[in-house]
Amino acid sequence: MILRVMFGPEGGRESARSIVTRGRLGKVLNHEPKRVNVDFPTWVVEGLDREARRLGVTRQALIKLWIAERLPQR
Repeated sequence: MILRVMFGPEGGRESARSIVTRGRLGKVLNHEPKRVNVDFPTWVVEGLDREARRLGVTRQALIKLWIAERLPQR
């Protein structure tokens, strides 16, 4: 999994959603990806797909962004 530090225009943290909508990403903290498999119920996948379409990103990108957004930055 790739975790990114996300900074706003004035150096403050910014939500992953606002970065995606403007097409900006911060520097990579851990650049070696590790593959994980997660099973979701159909209704969750459908909801992820709706939100990903709305933001114009892939399902995988949305999942990565939401997880990175919710993990504490250390």
